[in-house]
Amino acid sequence: MINNQISIEIPQSVIDEVSQKLQECKTVLAPYLQALTAEQRMEIFKMGDKTVATVQKVKSYLDTNPEFAPAYMDTAEFAKDEAVVTALNPLENLARQLASDLSDTMMLAGSEAILSALLYYGSVKEAAAKGIPTATPVYEDLKARFTKRKAKQNPENS
Repeated sequence: MINNQISIEIPQSVIDEVSQKLQECKTVLAPYLQALTAEQRMEIFKMGDKTVATVQKVKSYLDTNPEFAPAYMDTAEFAKDEAVVTALNPLENLARQLASDLSDTMMLAGSEAILSALLYYGSVKEAAAKGIPTATPVYEDLKARFTKRKAKQNPENS
């Protein structure tokens, strides 16, 4: 017996409303967001959790002690970049929490669903093996989805 850890039904109206609101968020932010390629993401100098506070502290010192800014530093662009990070950080945290909760819920429900599907398949397989005619087409249809696939052989090793 499967230990049922999740038993929910999300009304389609809730899914539709959330989808609409997420699309609205994406649309509102779209003019301000920038996408990077995988290569750009690997190559770019990154600011982590610890360096966010450092950048914010430098911004504070820049406001109170601008005489230490090098002439070649674009202080206006630095201030804009720091403001974007500070403004988007709480939104990213919320989005990550939502994404994590969505993923966990799907993983849990999916685990229970596939375990139940395996139970059903086992029952159909047994019924087909015992010659129950109505089980055979169901078993034949499901068999391909539940049969373990052999690892593909490397042509160089053949």
